[in-house]
Amino acid sequence: MAFSEHLVERVRQRLQKANITDEKKMMGGLIFMVNDKMCIGVDKMKETGEDRLMVRVGKASHEQLLFKNGSQEMDFTGRVMRGFLFISPEGFDTEEDLDFWTDKALEFNQTV
Repeated sequence: MAFSEHLVERVRQRLQKANITDEKKMMGGLIFMVNDKMCIGVDKMKETGEDRLMVRVGKASHEQLLFKNGSQEMDFTGRVMRGFLFISPEGFDTEEDLDFWTDKALEFNQTV
């Protein structure tokens, strides 16, 4: 499996009140679609095998959130995808940290 079911369930619980319209396997992981828009996802880092989040935060928040613990730019093709961040385990291991990233993804989702 290319992603952690445990982490998927942790994210799914936080999205219960959101309008999850789909869960799609893509980009090597599982992406949660909220209001028919990409919101947050889960996959594994190829280099380490560790879980990570893929969070859509929007271009306006990208630079500010890039400096949060565990955050790094999302780069699949050698080109940074502004508005999207990867979050490594040290950035979401606690429930409070996972709540933070889920909230940021949902906040942006409401503006798209």
